[in-house]
Amino acid sequence: MESQGISTFVRSNPKSDKFKVKRFHHIEFWCGDATNTSLRFSWGLGMPVVAKSDLSTGNHVHASYVLRSGDIDFLFTAPYSGATTTTTTTAAIPTFDHEAYASFMSSHGLGVRTVAIEVDDAEAAYATSMAAGARSSSPPVLLEDGHTLLAEIELFGDVVLRYISHAPCATLAQGHDFLPKFSPMHIFDHSIVSTGEFGLKGLDHVGGALPELASVIEYVMNITGFHKFEKFEPDDLVAGLTESKFESMFLANNTESIIFNFSEPAYGTATKSPIETYLERNKGPGVQHLALITDDIFKTIREMKKRPLFEYMPSPGEDYYQHLKTSVGDVLTNEEIQECEVLGLKVDRDDEGVIIQTFTTPVGDRQTVFIEIIQRIGCMLKGENGEVYQKGGCGGFGKGNISRLFKSMEDYDKTLDTPSTLVPCLNAN
Repeated sequence: MESQGISTFVRSNPKSDKFKVKRFHHIEFWCGDATNTSLRFSWGLGMPVVAKSDLSTGNHVHASYVLRSGDIDFLFTAPYSGATTTTTTTAAIPTFDHEAYASFMSSHGLGVRTVAIEVDDAEAAYATSMAAGARSSSPPVLLEDGHTLLAEIELFGDVVLRYISHAPCATLAQGHDFLPKFSPMHIFDHSIVSTGEFGLKGLDHVGGALPELASVIEYVMNITGFHKFEKFEPDDLVAGLTESKFESMFLANNTESIIFNFSEPAYGTATKSPIETYLERNKGPGVQHLALITDDIFKTIREMKKRPLFEYMPSPGEDYYQHLKTSVGDVLTNEEIQECEVLGLKVDRDDEGVIIQTFTTPVGDRQTVFIEIIQRIGCMLKGENGEVYQKGGCGGFGKGNISRLFKSMEDYDKTLDTPSTLVPCLNAN
């Protein structure tokens, strides 16, 4: 199948994984204060806090809290002390390292440290990746339940890829279905902890920003076997609409349920690419965005906007929505198109399906990582056991919207570089 707008890239699936990959397991953020940061994301995204590992559970190394909605698990971690005398045996994440944390936070601030995927055998996956040239972050560790293995390799920059596996027939204890040493979180105050979900059901893809694309693509393909899934080229941006350009490649596993999106900026353009701006603010490569999928984006965004903890990139404008009836009127009703305009949602399609998406502005002080909310329509398939599922990447990744998104990001970045005008107070005397 040929990708829309690309004449040099043809999508195919060679089924080239080097080990069996099941799913995204979790995303781990390193932050300055795990309690308050997790509560903010819980409230803003409608992701209840479901598990914890902290002083109350016997962890004297780090505080970690798990947020969950559907199949999405976000883990927020911060240390109690940098003292090297603190025993690491109480840590729920045995690979946590104070020095690595301090270096990460100094360079990046709030950000994604770990992308965790569940595999059949973490030890075998680690060995396979190392044999293919992976850089080790941590060799396999058997967790205290005796069934769960954890191993880590470097992914790109300071981001690590964590392999998680459970022994065959292992049963996780009730309420302890994240990782050992995590205890169920009891909702203690409905006013500050989200108790209801907004419909987010899974992690669609992870987007990384890089100074140079080719070497990372080669590295990740070599150590995992993931294949090229989609590509954005500089000419996909509409001339005259944006002042910068970029290039992007998507990689996927055999089932195309795990997708990585890597992007590099085009240097020397009239305005710095948002990718280049990210690299400057983040002091290097890192996870630039997380795309979360929902079956009802209208409900999800309405609920999120009732709790305005996140801001959104500007709406495309009235002229954009006037053309949607022609481009997607066979899939979306007039009422749905009108609601897209009210909520500022963007719509695109490829030869297989339709995508509806929106983007928050960056969620931290350093204006780096942001969240994408996405709904995919179409591409329903039936599995070997009769189960119905949606094909990964259905509807594409918003190639038709990318120029407007980059324009919004460029305009947003300019507002950050414009100092506020202070109005002096007049002395009444």
